[in-house]
Amino acid sequence: MSRASDKTDEPPKWMSFRSLLVSSMLLRFFLIIYGEWQDAHMEVRYTDVDYIVFSDAASLMASGESPYKRTTYRYSPLLALLLVPNSIFHRSWGKFLFSASDLLVGLFIRMILKQRKVSEKVCTVSVMVWLLNPFTFTIGTRGNCEPIVCAMILWIIISLMKGNLSQAAFWYGLVVHFRVYPIIYALPIILVLDSKLFRSGHKPPLEDWTHTSSTEKRTFHLKSLFSRERIMFGLISGGVFLACNAVSFYFYGHEFLHEALLYHLTRTDPRHNFSIYFYHIYLHYERRFSAVEKLISFLPQFTVQLALVFCFSQDLVFTMFLQTVAFVAFNKVITAQYFVWFYCLLPLILPWSRMKMKWEGLLCIVLWIGAQSHWLLWGYMLEFKGLNVFLQLWLASLVFLAANTFVLVKIIQRHRFSPLFGQCVSSDRKNVTKLD
Repeated sequence: MSRASDKTDEPPKWMSFRSLLVSSMLLRFFLIIYGEWQDAHMEVRYTDVDYIVFSDAASLMASGESPYKRTTYRYSPLLALLLVPNSIFHRSWGKFLFSASDLLVGLFIRMILKQRKVSEKVCTVSVMVWLLNPFTFTIGTRGNCEPIVCAMILWIIISLMKGNLSQAAFWYGLVVHFRVYPIIYALPIILVLDSKLFRSGHKPPLEDWTHTSSTEKRTFHLKSLFSRERIMFGLISGGVFLACNAVSFYFYGHEFLHEALLYHLTRTDPRHNFSIYFYHIYLHYERRFSAVEKLISFLPQFTVQLALVFCFSQDLVFTMFLQTVAFVAFNKVITAQYFVWFYCLLPLILPWSRMKMKWEGLLCIVLWIGAQSHWLLWGYMLEFKGLNVFLQLWLASLVFLAANTFVLVKIIQRHRFSPLFGQCVSSDRKNVTKLD
C-alpha cells in the first residue's frame, strides 16, 4: 500500500529533477547563443540595455577607473567586478553567470522543499514554475543580474533552516549591500530567531509539509528581542554590510555612496513605468522634490510591510513573498525585472496553497497578466507611436495595482499557514514546549 502511494507521488522520468535541470540548462545556453545572433542581425536587440551598462562599468573597472563613470550604473562595485571577465574572455560571460545563478535558484527551491518533506511530484512542479517560466529564463539570458540576488536570498533561507546563523547573517549583509531591497526581510528574520529553536550546535525543528498547523498563535515577548541569536545575527550582517560599503567608499568615494545607496532612497523617475507615482513625478519633475516629499512615498510601503510582518512572521517564506509583492506594487518605480524578486519565492509557497488552478488560480493569472498587458498597450502607444496617452497610462497603473492587490488577497485567503520552524520538543518528556 505504501509503495503504491510512493509511486503515485513520483513524477514520470521525463519530469525528473535531473531531466528538468539539464533541459533548462540547454534552453538557457541556446537563448544566449541566439541572443548573440539577434543582436548582430536584427534591429531590436535581445540583450537587456542594463547588461550593456554592467559591461561598460566592468570595462572601466578592468582599466583601473571607477565603474561609476558609466552613467546610469547604480549598483554595487561587486557586480562590475563579477563582470570583468566580459572584457577578458567574452562579452557573454555575464549572461552565463546570471543563467548559472538562475539554475542555482531552481536547485535551492528543491532543497528547501525537500527539507520540509514536500512530495517529489509537488516539488518538481514547484521547481518547474521557476525553471520553465518564460520570464525568468529570459531575464538571465538577456543579461539581468537579479538571479544572483534571488540565489543569495534562497541560500539565506537554507542556512537558517540548517541552523547556521553566522552563514545566514553573512550572506544577508552581503545581499543587502549588493541590492538594497532585501533590507525589508530584516524584521521577519529577526522575529523567527528564537533562542529555544536555535540552540548552539542543534538544527532547528522544521514544520513538515504534511503537518496541519495549529491556529494557536505563538506569543512574543519584547524582552526576548535581545536574545543572543538575534544580537549575533544583527552584528554579523550589519558588520558585513558596513564592511562592504566601507571598502567600496574607500575606492570610489561619494560616487559610490550616492549612486549605489542614496539614489535608491530618493529616486524619482519621470519616465513611464508600472508605478502609480510616475504620472505625478512626470507632471512635477521640473521642480525639485524635497527630501521629505521623496520619503513620504515610502509611508504606504512601510505601513503594509509592518502589517504583513506582524500577521505572518512565523511563516517566514510566506511573509517574505507577501512583503516582496507589496513592496514592488507600492514602489515609486516599477520595472518588469522587479517581478523576479517574488517569482523566486512563489514556488516555495505553492505546496501550502489551497487555491485550485481551475478556476480561481486561472482567474488570478489572467487578471495579473491582463492588467500588465493593458498597461503595456498604452506604453507602446506612448513610446513607439508618440501619442499623448499619459493619463490613460496612469489609469492602467491604477488597474495594475488593483490587480496586484486582488491577487495578493486571494493568495493570503487560500494559504495554509505553516510556520517554518516547529515548536521545541523536550527530549525527556517529548512534550511541546511553548515558545516565548
